[in-house]
Amino acid sequence: MSDLTAIFKPALLVIDFQEDFCPPHGSLAVPDGRTILPILNALLLLPFALKIATRDFHPKNHVSFASNHPGASPYTSNFSITHPTNPSLSYTTTLWPDHCVQNTTGSSLIPELDVSRVDRIIEKGKNPDVEMYSAFYDPFHISDSGLKDVLKGAGITDVFVVGLAADYCVKASAEHAVDEGFRTYIVEEATKPVSPEEWPEVKRGIREHGVKFISLGGRELGRVQDLVI
Repeated sequence: MSDLTAIFKPALLVIDFQEDFCPPHGSLAVPDGRTILPILNALLLLPFALKIATRDFHPKNHVSFASNHPGASPYTSNFSITHPTNPSLSYTTTLWPDHCVQNTTGSSLIPELDVSRVDRIIEKGKNPDVEMYSAFYDPFHISDSGLKDVLKGAGITDVFVVGLAADYCVKASAEHAVDEGFRTYIVEEATKPVSPEEWPEVKRGIREHGVKFISLGGRELGRVQDLVI
């Protein structure tokens, strides 16, 4: 078993596998996003110590929606978000189509996902004033989903991150998992990027942050440990 100590208590994070992120009808559909479904369900069959699904759950007035910024266009316009109490801190975010609005069909997890095997569903992105790609917290740490406490409270040592989208929410969640001290892996076949042409460069940056990429390689898996052998 590579890169593992005697202590190994893994968690699976299924990030934002929601209707609005999947073809054919999602308002912010990730190319080929729905095709990872069989792999996600296969991973959910494995004996992870904890299985968590997350979902964006935005209010209608969310700062990331281009519709809330006069003259802005989805995908091409940006907006600078400033810390509410410290104006010296800010970051720029891409503006998106309205997506995953609270209590809409688009915010629902894909119905074919085997949620019966999910231990907990965590909602994120509920604060209208900050962008929150990560399943842990926004860049200012204003909105905290409680995920860190759930994982640490369960004694988790290793985090396997899958879902959508690879270059945004999966990336941010995996990097924050590393920041919180977890050995962290992204399963290559279990995620898809919004921008496939930019993915190789984004992937290099994720690796530099300390996240490891693993591939199923067509193997049949019976144990979580098999993922990293």
